[in-house]
Amino acid sequence: MSRRVLVVDDEKLIVKGIRFSLEQDGMEVDCAYDGEEALKLAKENAYDMILLDIMLPKHDGFEVCQQIREFSDVPVVMLTARNDDMDKILGLEYGADDYITKPFNILEVKARIKAIMRRTGKRGPSQVNDKLIVKGSMKIDCESRRVVIGEREVNLTAKEFDLLELLAMNPNKVYSRENLLNIVWGYEYPGDARTVDVHIRRLREKIETNPSDPKYVYTKWGVGYYFRG
Repeated sequence: MSRRVLVVDDEKLIVKGIRFSLEQDGMEVDCAYDGEEALKLAKENAYDMILLDIMLPKHDGFEVCQQIREFSDVPVVMLTARNDDMDKILGLEYGADDYITKPFNILEVKARIKAIMRRTGKRGPSQVNDKLIVKGSMKIDCESRRVVIGEREVNLTAKEFDLLELLAMNPNKVYSRENLLNIVWGYEYPGDARTVDVHIRRLREKIETNPSDPKYVYTKWGVGYYFRG
């Protein structure tokens, strides 16, 4: 079954180039040229990946990403024309999984897309992990990738779930930010440790009653993060 990607950018030549290149690799590609159209397509279709430019008409990429996160955990990669740390951090804050800075090499884009798809699509029928992790009122279902606290289901992004699953399956083991970056994002990921900090903060805001006094994901100061067993 071919992978399906949504490419969102108001620069039609960029969209055309990405579309052609991904279709050469057997992927199915839909295109949108503004934020409104992107949201409509994201709601109507199931995508394996969304490439999302920040500077868009009608709704910018941050708004689109934030709204997508209300109904989907599809991997979102932000495209930014500026090599601006604030754009990258904001993208992650709004729920993006990764970012690519323009101008980019299409081979790099394809490599990053395939790396993310390998990690998010690795749970095939023969690789299903049926483990249910229970900690207090939290239940983590690794097969369905769902998290329930009490009676409330928590909507996590793909990367937030990957982080929680890794930490929860290895309770009391402290992972440095660099280790988490390598394991969850991959060794080829060019980002830095702040990416991990942003995702941990977002994760705590969703699963902790009081994020500044966590019950689940703890900080080992100067070392990294761990899940209290």
